[in-house]
Amino acid sequence: MQRWLGLEEIPGDWGRSVVTIGSFDGVHRGHQLIIRRVVERARELGAKAVVVTFDPHPSEVVRPGSHPALLAPQPRRAELMAELGVDAVLVIPFTRELSQQSPEEFVQQVLVDALEARLVIEGPNFRFGHKAAGNVGLLAELGRAADFEVEVIDLKVRGAAGGGEPFSSTLVRRLIAEGDVAAAAEVLGRPHRVEGEVVRGAQRGRELGFPTANVDSVAHSAVPADGVYAGWLTAAGERMPAAISVGTNPTFDGTARTVEAYAIDRVGLDLYGLHVAVDFLAYLRGMEKFDSIEALLDRMADDVKQARDLTGA
Repeated sequence: MQRWLGLEEIPGDWGRSVVTIGSFDGVHRGHQLIIRRVVERARELGAKAVVVTFDPHPSEVVRPGSHPALLAPQPRRAELMAELGVDAVLVIPFTRELSQQSPEEFVQQVLVDALEARLVIEGPNFRFGHKAAGNVGLLAELGRAADFEVEVIDLKVRGAAGGGEPFSSTLVRRLIAEGDVAAAAEVLGRPHRVEGEVVRGAQRGRELGFPTANVDSVAHSAVPADGVYAGWLTAAGERMPAAISVGTNPTFDGTARTVEAYAIDRVGLDLYGLHVAVDFLAYLRGMEKFDSIEALLDRMADDVKQARDLTGA
């Protein structure tokens, strides 16, 4: 799969495309439905399947400081899209100038001139152009004049998570903020992941016999509610069952909120400076302040046992 950072990276001989446009944060099951349809129709039409997305999130440019919690950084989204079979992901730098483009200008520049769209597939609530003036009706009208068709997928995809709400990035963010990582995984189709570089912390875990990887998460990451979780730590291509702590370490009067993962039964790991991934499987308990180190150690041993059982370690 190709990943283009801007229109200028699109090969001149790319040819006709079947396209979908959006933020696709999290690439949840609703997104997957659209992307699979793009790939299916591209194969039928002898065209290329292309996903168009933006960086940074448009809201950060239009309303600075309003960036929503990030479910997956751009490289992870591209990886997930590649698994669905797309031929290319176009990441368009979202700027103030782009936000001022009319729907007509955007369609001409991106869909017609750059991608030679043959078909565009979107959900019914798709909006584009300055002040979100464009909708699927206008897109279809512009398509008729520019030799591309528009297909609208009615995303009436519902699950038990979130009380039967339609799958959406907003729903996933709410579930994660509540610590309900199991329900978030139902919407995503996989466990929620937090990525970042392993940095040096207070190293109390090492002193207590539970050395943890202190993960400096990617900016704006959707970090689950404070508590202890079962999941996995992936580093250097190896996926390891883990007990994960999110919070401020109240037993030690901490103030900084951290994500720390203990790789179960692993000894001598040196992960400092590595980019790692933490996948959240299940919520175990809330964050607590213990009266003694002994009480903390007893609870940590129980947390590890639960995490081991849940991950099949």
